Amino acid sequence: MAELLKVENLSAGYGEAVVLRGVSLSINAGETLALLGRNGTGKTTLINTLAGATRQHAGSIALGSSASSVVALHKLPSHERAAAGIGWVPQERNIFKSLTVHENLTAVARPARPARAGRASSPWTPARVYELFPRLAERKTNLGTQLSGGEQQMLALGRALVLNPTLLLLDEPCEGLAPIIVQELLRAIRRITREEGLSAILVEQHPQAILAISDAAAVLDRGTVVHSGTARGLLEQPALLDKLLGVAR
Repeated sequence: MAELLKVENLSAGYGEAVVLRGVSLSINAGETLALLGRNGTGKTTLINTLAGATRQHAGSIALGSSASSVVALHKLPSHERAAAGIGWVPQERNIFKSLTVHENLTAVARPARPARAGRASSPWTPARVYELFPRLAERKTNLGTQLSGGEQQMLALGRALVLNPTLLLLDEPCEGLAPIIVQELLRAIRRITREEGLSAILVEQHPQAILAISDAAAVLDRGTVVHSGTARGLLEQPALLDKLLGVAR
């Protein structure tokens, strides 16, 4: 399986503050990586760094955008990373609250680019997003300010999908949402990744839930990778999961 993302010796943070130190990891095309760790260990900083929203001090980030080319993401500003194939759903969601649901989707939509490693089997369009999230179809003329938190999260995910990315970055997509909405989002993420083959990195405070729909797992502690392996292997070792995260049941 072709390697899609390779991060080597990455150090990054905010201003002069260094949060990530010597982070190295990789993800293959069509795979999902569960990024785990206690609060404050650098998970969001890593996602933000991949998207180009932090100050990078050292290291490299390479995205295999097709079978024959590799993009040095660390050399690009955030908007060019999006054009290169990064789809980012930050914790803050960052939808356009003064626009309608449909305007949010159509304002950023990009046509699918051919020969992209790890791209979903069919291009993502607003119509496909409405099929994935019928709630949004019912509210397509509503402004962002008129949506619930769960609906805003669905819209943020849909807006990332219509960019037709090769790699989706999801930073705690289920945070603060009702259990029924969490299950709906997890089903959608499973479909996007497991059934349609879009590569993704998932950050979530419910490790069992995302390990169950991921291929690989990496655990951060104090800005460094302290564990990497298969998601299934970690899920089947509750004692190790407890040691790393303190969350075993």
